[in-house]
Amino acid sequence: MAGDPDLEASFASMQALRDNGADIIEIGAPFTDPMADGPSIQRAGLRALANHTKLIDVIGLVARFRETDQDTPVILMGYANPVHSLGYASFAEAAHAAGIDGTILVDLPPEEDAELRAEYARHDLSVIRLATPTTHEARMAKVADGASGFVYFVAVNGVTGAGSADPESIAGNVEMVRRVSGLPVCVGFGVKNGAQAAEMAKIADGVVVGSAFVEHAQSAHESGDYSKAPRGMGALAGELSAAIAAVVKA
Repeated sequence: MAGDPDLEASFASMQALRDNGADIIEIGAPFTDPMADGPSIQRAGLRALANHTKLIDVIGLVARFRETDQDTPVILMGYANPVHSLGYASFAEAAHAAGIDGTILVDLPPEEDAELRAEYARHDLSVIRLATPTTHEARMAKVADGASGFVYFVAVNGVTGAGSADPESIAGNVEMVRRVSGLPVCVGFGVKNGAQAAEMAKIADGVVVGSAFVEHAQSAHESGDYSKAPRGMGALAGELSAAIAAVVKA
């Protein structure tokens, strides 16, 4: 979450993630009504908002990261309201200039994102959509229409950080999403450690971990030692990366 515990720690955390094996970095933009997020990320968003972190600050954070890293993909995850407030055209232009590769706007359904997609297409930004265990094949065709980059498969019903997913129970869903969309499928929600990530890597093209990283920022905030955020996130990234690599090589 950008701005948690502060923007400087967020920047150091992005570097730590990159240096310890993260293939893609997902940076959160804080919002007042994060309907898809569980308690950990909700608290992170509130801390970031208390620091007066705005969408333009998140874009600036990525631009700073891009000064020394032009290769690591960076995805912005957030909600439609701040993007709409800034203006789709202005946001797409600024995001592209900063080096953002795409976004996940969890509350903007396919039926309502045509204007956004048109602006994204002008700047080669990915529209990353979500699917869930309840997404049936006909609906998946609609979700896939206009999607790009990858599909984010929500492994459990509910919010981020809640419960843990059973790879066997969703393997068929993941395969259907991959077949219908023609895109890589990354699985998230409920993945917290290397062992869980390794199991997900057996059925998915990528594994998304969020709340477990954010909890290191919370620890840093509570202790007042903000350097704990990048240290903790880097260590977790290393654990996840090693566990997934072992599966991929097997």
